[in-house]
Amino acid sequence: MAESERYDNIISGDARLHGPTVQAGAIHGGVHFHTSGAAGLLQPPRQLLPVPSTFVNRVQDLAALDALLAQASESRSAQPLIVVTGPAGVGKTSLASKWLRTFQDHFPGGHLYADLRGHAANGPALPSETLGRFLRDLGAPTVPSDPQEQAALWRTLTAGRKVTVMLDNAFSAAQVRPLIPGDPSSLVVITSRRLLTGLVMDGAGFHRVEPFDADDSLTLLTRVIGRDRVAGQRAAAADIVDLCSGLPLAVALASARLAARPAQPLETLARALADDSSRLTALNVEGEITISHTLNASYIVLSEQARFLYRKLGLLPLRLFDPHIAAAVCGRDLPWAQQHLDELREASLLEDTGPVTARFHDLVRVHARARAESDDPPSVRQDTLRAMCDWHLRTATAAQQRITPIQYTLPRTYASSSAVPLPFDDDAGALAWLDERREELMVVLQCAADNAWHDTAWQLVDAMWPLFLRMRHYDLWIRAHEIGLRGAEQAGNAVAQRQMLNSGAIGLVAAGQPDKAAQWYARSLQAARDAADARDEGQALHGLGTCHQQVGDWPQARSHLLGAIDVWQRCGYPRGVALSRIVLGEIALALHNPEQAEAHFTQAYQDLLRLEDAHDATRALVFLGSAQAQAGRYREGRTAMESALAAFTASGAMHWQARALEMLAAGAEHHGDYSDASRYRARAVDLYAITSPRDARRLTPTGDSPDTGQPRL
Repeated sequence: MAESERYDNIISGDARLHGPTVQAGAIHGGVHFHTSGAAGLLQPPRQLLPVPSTFVNRVQDLAALDALLAQASESRSAQPLIVVTGPAGVGKTSLASKWLRTFQDHFPGGHLYADLRGHAANGPALPSETLGRFLRDLGAPTVPSDPQEQAALWRTLTAGRKVTVMLDNAFSAAQVRPLIPGDPSSLVVITSRRLLTGLVMDGAGFHRVEPFDADDSLTLLTRVIGRDRVAGQRAAAADIVDLCSGLPLAVALASARLAARPAQPLETLARALADDSSRLTALNVEGEITISHTLNASYIVLSEQARFLYRKLGLLPLRLFDPHIAAAVCGRDLPWAQQHLDELREASLLEDTGPVTARFHDLVRVHARARAESDDPPSVRQDTLRAMCDWHLRTATAAQQRITPIQYTLPRTYASSSAVPLPFDDDAGALAWLDERREELMVVLQCAADNAWHDTAWQLVDAMWPLFLRMRHYDLWIRAHEIGLRGAEQAGNAVAQRQMLNSGAIGLVAAGQPDKAAQWYARSLQAARDAADARDEGQALHGLGTCHQQVGDWPQARSHLLGAIDVWQRCGYPRGVALSRIVLGEIALALHNPEQAEAHFTQAYQDLLRLEDAHDATRALVFLGSAQAQAGRYREGRTAMESALAAFTASGAMHWQARALEMLAAGAEHHGDYSDASRYRARAVDLYAITSPRDARRLTPTGDSPDTGQPRL
């Protein structure tokens, strides 16, 4: 198929496009695009890696990839799925990045990138981990905890959205399949050291990247160190490229070392590359022994401080590095960290991934870790990991205290000190840091658990509370609390155990797992009573009430909620009393008793306003409006609900925007205003499709989920 035929758009008939437009080929008839809330403001992701300046030739490889794309486009039997394979260090990622950038204008829906860590020491990335990030990158403010629901939401968000997806360092076909987008015109490129022959069944095309020949290797070397220098030492230059075995990574690193030593004879590097004292002889696969020779030679010519940083970073289980973490684990300041990160970049030992972040190539990471294990004693290596965990705990705790100052923060314990400044200075920056570092925080959490730093583990989960509360990443919420609970149990800290049980159960209820949540709350209730902790007892009773409410067991729900109110009134916790009143009002609404519901919501609204809890006061207000509408005072109720909707919209609470719209739809329908009801419901479905697919199905007439009459919390 010709290039113009593959990418032309045809819009005809009475189609009208308003706002964001998706390129999707031929469009006919009445097509309408709806955008709501913050999702309409999200820019399509542009995550393709930059093409390194050392990229050389590959004309035949690029032509082969063009042919595979043309073949896939002409067959129309499956979406373009191209697998780029080859040995480590051969330049698969650079080739794929170069090729994809020639097509970036043809994929307006976004360019997504993920490193699947196929050969990482801690194992490949789970598909759910990558799906969670992709969903958030496409604007989903919440991610289902179930991997199948994640995959379904991924296909939904990418249906009709022409995207390109680069899956780097894949390990298996099973790891890749859930990440294939829902639009057949999207393009997926996978790089892997493995053949991934299982993807033949998915219609994949395959291309193997071979090492450079001597001419291309010499071209790369000449580009970096200069034609005159190579011409004057031709034999040594030939030895260098021969010892690099044609692997672009090895040639680039050797060239960088020579460029940093303009007076050094090429023969010196040739001898260093021929040295058999490599620390990575166990990785003598696909030419990796030669790369290890090159890495050792590059390491030796670094400054002492850069070698120190290199070893420290090699120990960290993090994917990306920035000056803050570099300074923290080295016990230095930010300027020092920036200076020596730049030195590692210049030596091609780090590659940029953003304005301030960088990463190791897989083999460079292995080499850096091996140097640390050989050059530093075990106590120093342990202190490095502990400093990493402490810095993340200290920073996350500062974010927690800034975002949710009303919440009591349990005491923290640190094994190391740090004078590194915080990477944020306001509430928005603190929440953004938590959200942007969410996967990194999970890696640090697992590191703390693996090293039996039990207090650090549960304290880090506790510090992440604003992330869970505001961003509602259910998958991370549940996984983190399972680890945190084990940490609290191993530490023998009863208060921390109750904290993990209660905050973890809130996430389980929100994620639609009331049975498991009830088990956690029951454990917390018994522990609170054993400890005579009235506030925690009330929290557990309130939680059990919400669990029974979610499954429609109204008598049990009321019994637990009234118990929570009684306990909290006796111990003096008015906010808890107000929150339980909201749930009692919801139950009254479900039982078609709007007068009783209105009384509960009015009292809760007034109490929460006095306590300056704006978010929960707005929740009470939208329910109050719903009760008023159900009681026959539709105009009064609609005014209250629309006021609450405006507040939720201003705060970015997308899930509660959908809840308010659903209540407005119900009120309009009860009043007989079916046109408004349809309009409100359509807007609610649009939001639920992103925040809660189960509720979107519930509100859709053809949905396969029963209508319980109870929207999720």
